[in-house]
Amino acid sequence: MPLDAEQARLAHLLSRSALGDRAAFADLYHATRSKLFAVSLRIVRERSLAEEVLQDSFVSIWNHAAGYAQAKSAPSTWMTAIVRNRSVDILRRPREDADIDDALTLQLVDETASPQREAETRAEAHSLKACLQELDAEQRQTIALAFYHGLSHSELADHLRRPLGTVKTHIRRGLLRLKECLMREGA
Repeated sequence: MPLDAEQARLAHLLSRSALGDRAAFADLYHATRSKLFAVSLRIVRERSLAEEVLQDSFVSIWNHAAGYAQAKSAPSTWMTAIVRNRSVDILRRPREDADIDDALTLQLVDETASPQREAETRAEAHSLKACLQELDAEQRQTIALAFYHGLSHSELADHLRRPLGTVKTHIRRGLLRLKECLMREGA
């Protein structure tokens, strides 16, 4: 497939990035970030989520640059598909989080406890659910998967297709916010 000058330049930058050329990757980032951010923002409709999608997408582009096939698509088409897929993945998370939140809070309730203890436990579960809703979707999902499903940090990174450092940061910040909220709630 013949490429115009700009697409040929992007293809060259991708091929250099595949070889570990950080300067070429920086040029690729600067040449495409605005357009790719706009694609994500149109889909997720929230600036912070679009920024997260863009970061994750460029990590994926860096890691998979060697897999780009010029014969199949233009470089901008290939990168846009990555951003679009990541954006759609992020949109799907909140629905999944609601089920996880309910499962997390229901596990706290001991049906064999005394009526007073059961009422206290239900109140704690209600506080936890309310505090979980204050977290952003990424933090909520990461914490829920870590504690409800028992996934390790590295397993979470693989499952969520996120860098390990990002997963650790979401858990740490989420737990701090959760702790603050629970202290306010008196739980």
